[in-house]
Amino acid sequence: MRGAAAVAMAPASPGAPAAANHVTIAGFAFSPSTLTVSKGTTVTWTNEDRAPHTVTGSGGLNSPTLGSGGSYTFTFKTAGTFSYYCAIHPSMHGTVVVK
Repeated sequence: MRGAAAVAMAPASPGAPAAANHVTIAGFAFSPSTLTVSKGTTVTWTNEDRAPHTVTGSGGLNSPTLGSGGSYTFTFKTAGTFSYYCAIHPSMHGTVVVK
């Protein structure tokens, strides 16, 4: 059973196309690794791995540790390029481009 913070949706496989405002964490990677959205968009990251992960980076991105099935949302209010990584697994990284 997933916690209250989980997003109600079918689990995505690592190679599945992501929704326009969704990033899947699976196979120790963020997918898509680069996401382009409009200013004011809320992006949701969902951890489909068994291992815990974080979304940590520029512009205020700072999730708690996300266990399996956990999710984190962030609303991008300004345009720019926002880089992020997993603080537990620093080789995992991604980017959100806000136009």
